[in-house]
Amino acid sequence: MLDAELLHVTLCFLGNRSTEEIDPIMAQLAECAGPAGELSLGAPLWLPPRRPRALAVELHDEQGRLAGLRKSVVAACGKVMERQSTSSAKQPARTSKHRYFRPHVTVARVHPGSSPRERALPPTPALTFVPSELILYRSWLSPDGASYEPLASYPIV
Repeated sequence: MLDAELLHVTLCFLGNRSTEEIDPIMAQLAECAGPAGELSLGAPLWLPPRRPRALAVELHDEQGRLAGLRKSVVAACGKVMERQSTSSAKQPARTSKHRYFRPHVTVARVHPGSSPRERALPPTPALTFVPSELILYRSWLSPDGASYEPLASYPIV
């Protein structure tokens, strides 16, 4: 089980980026901050479905605001990454704008090489919440798992 402070919804995964891109990305994200609307918990699910490595809870975005926020975040980050890739051949621009967006919160990870024996999961409680901030995180990977360092935060209420 992940610690509560590690729970988050990834709107755009940037991968390995140069430190020179951090300030321009933060400036672009400041323009994106807008209400995400009310979200509700959906069904628990194993991700990816064929060879699960994580237990997650899907999120329902009935108003479509989270999807809209994601679209503006991906576009903003893409602008910075495109600019950077034209000035440097080292890192091609990659954003998740063409990937299917399945809003979810990862709650537990499965050790590599192991697979859950029981795939059926009990239903989640009927809960709703309103996200309060958009945060740019730097992730640090280690054998003990990922840790996240917040670099910037923008209110979205």
